[in-house]
Amino acid sequence: MPRARQSGSDFARLYTRIEAAGLMRRRPGHYTLRLTLVGLAFAAGWAAFLALGESRWQLAVACFLGLVFGQLALVAHDLAHRQIFTRRGPSETGGRIVGNLGIGMSYGWWMNKHTRHHANPNHEELDPDVQPDILVWSQQQARAAKGLPRFVGRHQAGLFFPLLTLEGFNLHVSSVRALREPHMKRRRLEGALLFTHFAAYLAALFLVLPPGLALAFLFVHQAVFGVYLGSIFAPNHKGMPTLTGQERPDFLRRQVLTSRNVRGGYLTDLMLGGLNHQIEHHLFPSMPSPHLRRARVIVREYCAELGVPYHETGLIDSWREALAHLREAGAPLRETGRG
Repeated sequence: MPRARQSGSDFARLYTRIEAAGLMRRRPGHYTLRLTLVGLAFAAGWAAFLALGESRWQLAVACFLGLVFGQLALVAHDLAHRQIFTRRGPSETGGRIVGNLGIGMSYGWWMNKHTRHHANPNHEELDPDVQPDILVWSQQQARAAKGLPRFVGRHQAGLFFPLLTLEGFNLHVSSVRALREPHMKRRRLEGALLFTHFAAYLAALFLVLPPGLALAFLFVHQAVFGVYLGSIFAPNHKGMPTLTGQERPDFLRRQVLTSRNVRGGYLTDLMLGGLNHQIEHHLFPSMPSPHLRRARVIVREYCAELGVPYHETGLIDSWREALAHLREAGAPLRETGRG
C-alpha cells in the first residue's frame, strides 16, 4: 500500500470510501471469463492462419491477431498489478506465460519499467515513460537532444502514429536487451520463454506462407499491435503536467494531476482494458479493472471536495491534447532548424 495511506491523509480518507464500496475485492468470475475469451480469440486467430494458408486474407488475420496481442498485453498488465491473483507466485507465472511466451514481451522488463512509472508518473528524471529516447517530452529535453531525437523531435507530432507501427518491434528488442540487466530476475526462464515465442512465431510464418507474404504478415501484425498499444497507453499521461527535480506532491495529487481519464462506455472499457480510467488505476493499481468505472464516481466527487483538478476528456480530444503537447515540446528544435 502506498505510503500516503497514513492515518488522516487525503488518500487514506479516499481509500476508506473505496474499500467501503467493496471496490478492492477480487473478481474471479470476471477474469475467468475474460481470460477464456482472450484465449479463445488467440486460438481462433492462429487456427484461421493455418486454415487459410497462402492467401491475401492472411493480412486480415494479422490485423485481428494484432488486436488480440494487445488484449493479451492488457491481461499481463492486470496480472502484474495483482488484480487477478493476490499472491506474487501465480501473478508472475501467469505474467510470464502471457507476456514472454504469448506475445514476446518480457514480464520482468516491463514490470521494472512500469513500477517506476507508477511511483513517479510524468517525472522527467524518474519516470522511464517520459525520458527522452527518439521522442522528447518537454522543451528542456528538446534543447538537450542530439542525433536522431533532435531530427525526429522537430516533426514528432506528425510522426507519432507512424512511429507507433514500430512499437511492437521495439517491445521485443527491449525485452531481449533487458535479459542482461542486473534487475532482471529469473533471466534464464524469461529468455527461454521469449526465444520459444520468437522461434514458434517465425517458424509458423515462414513454413506456412511464402517469404513475401510472411514478411507482410509480420509487419501488419506488429504494426497493428504497436498502434493498438499506443492508443491504450499514450492518452493516459501525455500532455498532462510533468514534474522535475524535487517536485513531489503527496501521493493523491501526484497521481491525479499527472493522469487523464478518457470518457466512454463499456466498449471503451473493453478496448482500453479499463485504463481509460487512468486516474483511478494510478490511485488503486491493484483494483480489478471492472471496478474502475464505479470508483471513478467516488474519486471525482472526492477531488471536487478537495479542489484537486480532475481531468477527463473524450478519446479524440485526449489524442489532440497529447499531439499538441508533442508539438509544443519540439518547438525549440523547429526554431533551431529555422535559424
